[in-house]
Amino acid sequence: MILRDMTRYLPFVICVVLALASLVGVFFSDWFAVSFLVFGGLSVVGILDVLQRRHAILRNYPIMGHMRYLLEGIRPEIRQYLIEADQDEEPFSREERSLVYQRAKDIEDARPFGTKQRVYDSGYQWLTHSMQPREIASHDFRVTIGGPDCRQPYSCSIYNISAMSFGSLSANAIQALNTGAKLGGFAHDTGEGSISRYHRAGGGDLIWEIGSGYFGCRNHDGSFNPDTFATRAAEPQVKMIEIKLSQGAKPGHGGMLPAAKITPEIAEARDIPMDQDCISPAAHSAFSTPLELCYFIKELRDLSGGKPVGFKLCIGHRREFMCMVKAMIQTDITPDFIVVDGKEGGTGAAPLEFSNRLGMPLVEGLTFAHNALRGAGLRDRIKIGASAKIISSFDIARTLALGADWCNSARGFMFSIGCIQAQACHTNRCPVGVATQDPTRQRALVVEDKATRVASFHRNTMKALKEMTGAAGLDDPSKFLPHHLMMREKDRQMVVGSEVYPYMPEGFLLREEEDRFGYLARWHRARADSFFPIDDGV
Repeated sequence: MILRDMTRYLPFVICVVLALASLVGVFFSDWFAVSFLVFGGLSVVGILDVLQRRHAILRNYPIMGHMRYLLEGIRPEIRQYLIEADQDEEPFSREERSLVYQRAKDIEDARPFGTKQRVYDSGYQWLTHSMQPREIASHDFRVTIGGPDCRQPYSCSIYNISAMSFGSLSANAIQALNTGAKLGGFAHDTGEGSISRYHRAGGGDLIWEIGSGYFGCRNHDGSFNPDTFATRAAEPQVKMIEIKLSQGAKPGHGGMLPAAKITPEIAEARDIPMDQDCISPAAHSAFSTPLELCYFIKELRDLSGGKPVGFKLCIGHRREFMCMVKAMIQTDITPDFIVVDGKEGGTGAAPLEFSNRLGMPLVEGLTFAHNALRGAGLRDRIKIGASAKIISSFDIARTLALGADWCNSARGFMFSIGCIQAQACHTNRCPVGVATQDPTRQRALVVEDKATRVASFHRNTMKALKEMTGAAGLDDPSKFLPHHLMMREKDRQMVVGSEVYPYMPEGFLLREEEDRFGYLARWHRARADSFFPIDDGV
């Protein structure tokens, strides 16, 4: 396998060998001078590729990597006439990826000749604008996270790095992301792989995600260890704690990291032995009912010294979310935040059926969670984050309009550090050193260079959001509401977002009004002491 992986250097090695052979041949015939110039020149290019620090593709694929940049120049014409358009998703379109690359590199992201979007097609969406746009002084938009029981609220950027674990991403990728978060003043979710030395090296704010494996705060049998948790949660870099109930890419699915893939650094971060397979169960062992989840939230908040504690989930059975809401009301214990993960999200590999057919997309999941909390009268105590394919200022504005307080992005920030959507994340052969533990591949990703791009992508996206917010006549993106969103249902027919995704009145569920939105039936079947329904229905 090592020999196969090293074939990426083969063109460079061949050019060097042929250059040396041609140099020897010059002594016998002048004809070899031509081949020496050709292969000698290519060898110099290869050497420069290996030594340069800005392009990971060239560091990992000397000489051969230039073919990608050559094809990039002619690919628009090839794609336009022979293959596909810039807007075709795979899962991110070339237009979307280019936007991230340009903002990360601090280069012009304006486009000439008008939109390429098919504005009269069903599903097209846009924001309304004002005849009196506003000038907004700062693009540093923030939200304070912390409910009535939180003693250390956190002032969070409204755009942050979503959960990606060390182990799934390389050491250099983690350090570049966290260093960029430090430079830009935003947060970095650790993923369930816990806090590694590379998170600490970056110095950026951390959201410590705790999954069912309790990595970084576990006993040897895999159960939760409160003492270890308290020690790590007290670290100043940890700003919030997030309990992972499920994720968009594979909700309800556990995982296993084979012992052969566990490195000393992964074992250190996760607090696991190296000679055993590392199991992530599908469900938590610290709680099994909605009431127990609430008490676990309180325990973590107390152990952390009052830092914000919340949970992340991809919405599944809507009644089960109602069960948690009822438990919050019964115990008077509420999370400081809830992150709704859409099923279209996901950086890790997952079974195809899970990726394609399990879990609720973000728009529906976010709208439901937001309205369920409003209906129960709890929305003012709980902030909502959202994650799933959010990479542009329009994505952020639309998500805020539908009920979120802030947004997270995983793949957007992966693009900012050089991801080319090769979709080889699970093979350990990522061509740009982002999603691999191969030290020869990840050396291509230079932390200092990529960290600057992470910060630049965030800054330029926030600036674009500032301009879009001002154009809508608003002074802060938190004021986007569904009526600012327009969408086309079919040809020549448009609808206002508030008609499709209306906000439920506060306390609607508890007032027993007409069940206009289909919430009350689930509310009556939900119970605080169990995730199972009151009757035998689904």
